[in-house]
Amino acid sequence: MSDFDRETPPMTATEDEVKPTRQAYGDRSTLASDARREASAMAKEGLSHPSTKPVLTGAAIGAVAGALLPFVTLPLGLAAGAGYAFYKRVRPD
Repeated sequence: MSDFDRETPPMTATEDEVKPTRQAYGDRSTLASDARREASAMAKEGLSHPSTKPVLTGAAIGAVAGALLPFVTLPLGLAAGAGYAFYKRVRPD
């Protein structure tokens, strides 16, 4: 059995050694799991959830920007504004 037949995680070279990607860059799945939990809570609680109103405000601002800017459409601006506001709620850093 060759080395290519085994299922190994992708490797990333660092200065001192080669580590699996998650060890080299940290666990990136926490953003996805945090976003999934937040979206699920927003869907269950509706407007009573603390993140819903800022995300809707971001969507409105994005929609206005999409209507005013010639190269951005209204739906694209709405999605971008909501996405940015949602990201800032999940990762406020």
